[in-house]
Amino acid sequence: MDGAHRAALQLQQLPPASSADPENLIGALLAIFGHLVVSIALNLQKFCHIRLAGSKDPRAYFKTKTWWLGLFLMLLGELGVFASYAFAPLSLIVPLSAVSVIASAIIGIIFIKEKWKPKDFLRRYILSFIGCGLAIVGTYLLVTFAPNSHEKMTGENIIRHLVSWPFLLYMLVEIILFCLLLYFYKERNANNIVVILLLVALLGSMTVVTAKAVAGMLVLSVQGDLQLDYPVFYVMFVCMVATAIYQAAFLGQASQMYDSSLIASVGYILSTTVAITAGAIFYLDFLGEDVLHVCMFALGCLIAFLGVFLITRNRKKAIPFEPYISMDAMPGMQNMHDKGMTVQPDLKASFSYGALENNDNISEIYAPATLPIMQEEHGSRSASGVPYRVLEHTKEE
Repeated sequence: MDGAHRAALQLQQLPPASSADPENLIGALLAIFGHLVVSIALNLQKFCHIRLAGSKDPRAYFKTKTWWLGLFLMLLGELGVFASYAFAPLSLIVPLSAVSVIASAIIGIIFIKEKWKPKDFLRRYILSFIGCGLAIVGTYLLVTFAPNSHEKMTGENIIRHLVSWPFLLYMLVEIILFCLLLYFYKERNANNIVVILLLVALLGSMTVVTAKAVAGMLVLSVQGDLQLDYPVFYVMFVCMVATAIYQAAFLGQASQMYDSSLIASVGYILSTTVAITAGAIFYLDFLGEDVLHVCMFALGCLIAFLGVFLITRNRKKAIPFEPYISMDAMPGMQNMHDKGMTVQPDLKASFSYGALENNDNISEIYAPATLPIMQEEHGSRSASGVPYRVLEHTKEE
């Protein structure tokens, strides 16, 4: 009876599997709010840039209220995400960035301009709907089974974590891996997206680790327990800013070489995995957690990963603006539908003369015709077709 009584008491002391810690809930709500507001802000600014595309003033968006509203909402959202680190474990806050992907997908569907039939609309966005559903389920599992480790971010605790041998070993491995990746990226021209986004993820893990320390110490200082007199606070603040700047630089380089949807999916998976690992080692997030909670948390991460991948996979690739004159749009120019010699094919006004496009799948009849050139200096008259004269002027003329 005594053994059964002790077992019953231990079961009563365990937290229920379906309940979330109040501080975890506060941190999760702040993070969800922040990512949602940031997503709205980015879409507002994007809408402003699209509306002013073609304006003679390259900074015309500075004069619009919409762009400034987007900037204000972005700062508000980032402040909410930053504050969330002070209340919830790092392993919970980092995966919740999937909320911004979900919000962007929903906003894109709501404000789409094309008119679709119901069947076409469902066929076009079926992956987005499935991805949003999976991401929401994954987010629910993350919040429900997140680790309940709560430690005051005092200067003594942070210093103790900094000099712990697990974190020192992790930092040694991360520095070696970062240097190797940077060497292959810079010296060997290894421009693979995984290489670049792994550099971003390694920097991002340090950004979130230091951001949690800075946010926690600021919250304690506001509550009356001053922590700003510890030098470690300023060390963490400088590391947070520096890693964030270099992280943005590598992201900018990746965006010039790869599609944004691919960067969003691969970057989310790599950054979340590395950041959770860093948080588990530095802050000991999963110390004392039972196997069920850890397995369900990992399942929530995998479901969220799959949801984000499906959402980003269904995004339409942006068509860059081509600053060239479309030949078939010029008055008096012939195209393949006109009688006589073909000058420029009419591919729904999307093929621009001088643009570098991949036309491997287009048959030869749609390839741009080569115009015969007659130069005055050489006097070549063997070419057939309408002659186009190229005048060559000397310095004396």
